[in-house]
Amino acid sequence: MQIRLSPSMRSITISNSNGVLDLMKVKVAARHVSYRTLFYTALVLAFLLPFVFILTAIVTLEGVNKCSSFDCLGRRLGPRFLSRGGDDSMKLANELYKILDQVNSEELPVGLKVPGSFSEFLSDMKNNQYDAKTFAVRLKAMMEYMDREVKRSRLAEQLHKYFAATTIPKGMHCLSLRLTDEYSSNAQARKELPTPELLHLLSDNSYHHFVVASDNILAASVVVTSVVRSSLQPERVVFHVITDKKTYPSMHSWFALNPLSPAIIEVKGVHQFDWLTRDNVPVLEAFENHHGVGNHYHGNHIMGVNVGDSPIIFASKLQARSSKYISLLSHLRLYLPELFPNLNKVVFLDDDVVVQHDLSPLWEIDLLGKVNGAVETCRGEDTRVMAKHFRTYFNFSHPLIANELDPDECAWAYGMNVFDLNAWRKTSIRKTYHYWVKENFRSNLTLWKFGTLPPALIAFRNYVHPIDPSWHMLGLGYQESTDLERVRKAAVIHYNGQCKPWLEIGFKHVQPFWTKHVNYLNDFIRNCHILEPQWFPQN
Repeated sequence: MQIRLSPSMRSITISNSNGVLDLMKVKVAARHVSYRTLFYTALVLAFLLPFVFILTAIVTLEGVNKCSSFDCLGRRLGPRFLSRGGDDSMKLANELYKILDQVNSEELPVGLKVPGSFSEFLSDMKNNQYDAKTFAVRLKAMMEYMDREVKRSRLAEQLHKYFAATTIPKGMHCLSLRLTDEYSSNAQARKELPTPELLHLLSDNSYHHFVVASDNILAASVVVTSVVRSSLQPERVVFHVITDKKTYPSMHSWFALNPLSPAIIEVKGVHQFDWLTRDNVPVLEAFENHHGVGNHYHGNHIMGVNVGDSPIIFASKLQARSSKYISLLSHLRLYLPELFPNLNKVVFLDDDVVVQHDLSPLWEIDLLGKVNGAVETCRGEDTRVMAKHFRTYFNFSHPLIANELDPDECAWAYGMNVFDLNAWRKTSIRKTYHYWVKENFRSNLTLWKFGTLPPALIAFRNYVHPIDPSWHMLGLGYQESTDLERVRKAAVIHYNGQCKPWLEIGFKHVQPFWTKHVNYLNDFIRNCHILEPQWFPQN
């Protein structure tokens, strides 16, 4: 390409060296155009013209001779750029839409062979030269097949998570066995908790009394350790750790060998409470004698599963069949007024929580005559965790539920609750709870979906005082996209759900909030090969 400026600087001549393009002259008015403008004009033209030449050459070589050069250029660059004739492609697209709509309303042919992958589908199309409708039919068949396969894999993932969540990790089983052996052979592991001179403090209402019921030694240890570490007055903390008869020796050994002074810790088995008899706890007999309980909680957990269920619904169905719900420890909080007759107020913590801030202000909250200080779960930023109403838990197609309850009533959370035991003793909450548990058995376990919370939601109606949500953050065991900044600010974080922090399936980004309270250098933990999970933050 050659660019020539006339001696008068009034015109520019641009020619292509191979002669394909004609000479082009640009006349310039001397009075109105500066040299700088001329220079930039020449520069732009010098840049654009080679591209026009190349595109023109490509069109000529491809033999496209039924359209203008700009139409052909438009086809190369898209229907919205330089092209005037996109009608044909639009007509083709509209025809395809009509065929897809038609096929979508029709049943697929029986026995139609479906390609297993997109490459197989593409190869099949090329080899057989199908018409548009056959293409649409086979495309629909393949997409439906892939959709079913994805759902099956998601359901299988939830099933595997369920089994992983209900299985005791080898290291934790080892820990329990070694501590039980220590209890039988080491007098220090059997020492009285607390020591005799401190026994009177177990009923002293000037102290802050916490209760946790668990058969998981490591989990209970984290709860107690996190409370003591977070407290501004650990010398006023009294912890009542309750466990079952089988776990009692190992649980006692752990806290006897790993004291958390100056806090006071009591470890007690359910068999050591004289009040816990079958007459006082009728749910035990109901669980043992009801013919459907064994099948529901110990039977085939995939019976009745619909492949069309979403993974979330399927996970909730599996959770509903967890055998922990027929354990006395899961129902123990309903008997706190009787188990601790001399106490006025306690904070009950689940064994899958971590305490991050001082909880002593909870004792200053005026519950206004209510029994249960709890965080409501029907409002909040996280719509999956904080959007729970009664309809979430109860079967409102059952007439007994439909007649008695309001589906829009706000639910609240177990996990961190402030209980006014004096106010509780004046109510019939325990009697109401037993009534509804028995009614659920009579209705063949169809009144509610899962857990010990639904009968408590009924029993505590009109006895709940809402407390600020910052006291209790939920969902760390099933909500993967957790806001870490909110986690850091919460007073209590709750790993409710299947993905507990002590399991392999726990969410790695929220595990450190739990693992930092585990002493991985402890001899029992090291000898049982309980290793600190490795977490590598994503960039």
